Amino acid sequence: MAEDRTGELGDLLMRVARTQRRRWRDALAPWDLSPHQARALRVVCEREGVRLSDLAEALHIAPRSATEVADGLQERGLVERSPDPADRRAVLLRPTDEGRRLRGEIGRARAADSAELFARLGPEDRAALARILRTLAD
Repeated sequence: MAEDRTGELGDLLMRVARTQRRRWRDALAPWDLSPHQARALRVVCEREGVRLSDLAEALHIAPRSATEVADGLQERGLVERSPDPADRRAVLLRPTDEGRRLRGEIGRARAADSAELFARLGPEDRAALARILRTLAD
């Protein structure tokens, strides 16, 4: 019977993850950004000069996919490419002022959405959930 419970836990965890992903897509809708683009913009804003290979690694995607994501952000004026002073063959992605502004708006929207979702739990349950998820993530 313990195996049945373990399977149920896995199913519940996947349901919550799908719910969170759906909510994240919905939260991004006003800016017409995909989750990959939003995560890429966050990485570029946090690091202030990111090679495409490093972006691909940070997002756990293929370098070609990182190029496509960066192209989309650049077309929207959210990032710019500049030569890498350490390697003339490479380029660095840097956020534009608009990219930084948008990143702030998205961060606030995501925080508000997470607060709304997790408000269903009391403070003790949120702390326990955080502890449990950290244990499972390690």
